[in-house]
Amino acid sequence: MNAPDESFKLWEKPADYKSRGRPAFQAASAARKQGPDAFHRFHVALLKQRHEAGNDISKMATLEAAATEAGLDLEQFRQDVADTAAWDQMRVDFEHGKNEYGVFGTPTIMFENGQGAYLKLNPKQPPEDPVEFFYHFVDTVRDRPSVMEIKRPAKVK
Repeated sequence: MNAPDESFKLWEKPADYKSRGRPAFQAASAARKQGPDAFHRFHVALLKQRHEAGNDISKMATLEAAATEAGLDLEQFRQDVADTAAWDQMRVDFEHGKNEYGVFGTPTIMFENGQGAYLKLNPKQPPEDPVEFFYHFVDTVRDRPSVMEIKRPAKVK
């Protein structure tokens, strides 16, 4: 969760609160209830929906398309997506990441040596070679705790 204000707690917002991330989180929680393999298949399918097809992952149609592609039990998936118990898990996960690792947003990549880094890429300009880019990213931040933050100024239009 990338909240500008620490008092903002998405899990405390009403069910009709507009959020780009919470529906996908609920869907991932629903997929996890069908087992670790189901969750993995759903995760891959959801990433394809978002990054290859360009679909909005806050829309139920996109989430159901990913669930169908992943071979999930769709009726069970729908029931579990509607279960707001996932919001408690969101709070637990957020507090764990914040308290244990100092995470303030996603995606934060944590390494085995305890180092971590938040990474945000421009989706309109993806790396030419994503694997090579990732290795360069790891080399830059994993073993260099002195690298605290890398940001580019936003272009003002």
